[in-house]
Amino acid sequence: MTHHLLPVVALVFNAFVWGLSWWPFRQLHGSGVHPLWGTALLYVVALGVLLLARRTAWTAARAYPALWWLALSAGLTNLCFNWAVTVGDVVRVVLLFYLMPAWSVLLAWRLLGERPTAPALLRLALAFAGVVLVVVPADAQWTRLLQGLSLADALALVGGLGFAFTNVTLRRLQAVPGDARMLAMFGGCMVLPGMAALLGTAWGTLPGLPEPAWGWVLVALGLAAAFIVGNQALQYGAARLPAGTTALVMLSEVVFASASAVALGAAAPDLRTALGGACIVGAALLAVAPIRRTPA
Repeated sequence: MTHHLLPVVALVFNAFVWGLSWWPFRQLHGSGVHPLWGTALLYVVALGVLLLARRTAWTAARAYPALWWLALSAGLTNLCFNWAVTVGDVVRVVLLFYLMPAWSVLLAWRLLGERPTAPALLRLALAFAGVVLVVVPADAQWTRLLQGLSLADALALVGGLGFAFTNVTLRRLQAVPGDARMLAMFGGCMVLPGMAALLGTAWGTLPGLPEPAWGWVLVALGLAAAFIVGNQALQYGAARLPAGTTALVMLSEVVFASASAVALGAAAPDLRTALGGACIVGAALLAVAPIRRTPA
């Protein structure tokens, strides 16, 4: 029993870390650290720890040029998601981010040549119906359907697309050593948000990094440690459970994020959001539900 329980516990822990990550990011933001700067700093620490613990990771990564795509998609995912949960309604952001299974259908079709089945198209329609309920105001006219789309909503949608692309890319690179893949992901999550933060600061659209202070530095180090342990937990659990089970357990992130956000006053869900969320989560559940075959 323990043999099967530990991987599930590991995945739940990773979902817990990501589901509650919005709170420390908001603490950092309140101390003057923009989420782009915060993300870059976290992965500076994570990348440093990885290179110290796995000294051969860099050599292994250099042998696989395709890892640049993984670095780009992982960096885009973290840039968008961390920024969105810092400035937006957490429940809306997490729900829109978990449109990822719908994006995966389209990306797998385009990049892997996997033509979508009828059930996959049905899940796609259900997921996008949920997005309409969450994002589009009830009284919106057809000519102004996107009037309710905020910066956080847009970031969440793009972040979910990036996450789907990351998953598809990981499938294509499954023969690449795990340390090399992790190095690419950590590197992308450091470089892409870091470059965006530098450009935003240079253009005057983002605040610069504040002077180091024990308050926000400790929060950043604690979050970096949580991300490192969470990533290890994800790899441990995902390597020992079927992919469908892993995806199903990871949906608990929606519960952790929504419950904590409502409890701490960072979200104000309404009936329309709840119905849209049910469609999005329902589509994700259908995507990972095991197919029961009838005996011949």
